[in-house]
Amino acid sequence: MSTLNAILGEKLGMTQIFDAESRAIPVTVIKAGPCQVVQVKTPERDGYSAIQIGFGEVKPSRVNKPAAGHFAKAGVAPVGNLVEVRVDDPNAFEVGQEIGIGDVLTKGGKADVTGVSKGKGFAGVMKRHNFSGQGASHGNHKKHRAPGSIGACATPARVFKGTRMAGRMGGDRTTILNIEVVEVDAERGLVLLGGPVPGPNGSIVLVREAVKARSGTDV
Repeated sequence: MSTLNAILGEKLGMTQIFDAESRAIPVTVIKAGPCQVVQVKTPERDGYSAIQIGFGEVKPSRVNKPAAGHFAKAGVAPVGNLVEVRVDDPNAFEVGQEIGIGDVLTKGGKADVTGVSKGKGFAGVMKRHNFSGQGASHGNHKKHRAPGSIGACATPARVFKGTRMAGRMGGDRTTILNIEVVEVDAERGLVLLGGPVPGPNGSIVLVREAVKARSGTDV
């Protein structure tokens, strides 16, 4: 079977486990899969090799007509989340095939996790950009958390693009690279990843084999 390097899952939350030396290891538990193959794309028909996998049950009444027709053509039950994953050999997969976490990751490896970070709403510069704030001594009147100067006067007579200011924080598509795969429970479809991953509990995340995993000794 051709190797698959990504799978969809639900972030369940964080906990800790203990290693052989009784050290506490913080981990994030993800219910990864099972995912169904909804579509197979081939170079002859589509110009590239990929498969479309789906995750998460959804009521048929919550699916619009184009999506319902897509699922009906594949002969699979409607799902709430779809993602396309490149593969080397699309002929090794068939529509309706189930993909589990054991087909993607192994214990001791590295993974990249993509999700939508927690939305923080409108935030000031101290929270959003880690500004240190202004002095709290005499003479500063209710400006302790203000950003300070944002530009020059007559020249250049504008604020440069990208200037760090207050604004909407969080709610962005975020990827964390090279997370250690602490444990894989293929039977229950669970994967334990070292440390935090983006998004709140219950959110959908994409877990894939690390694309920049380091091998050997760091230089």
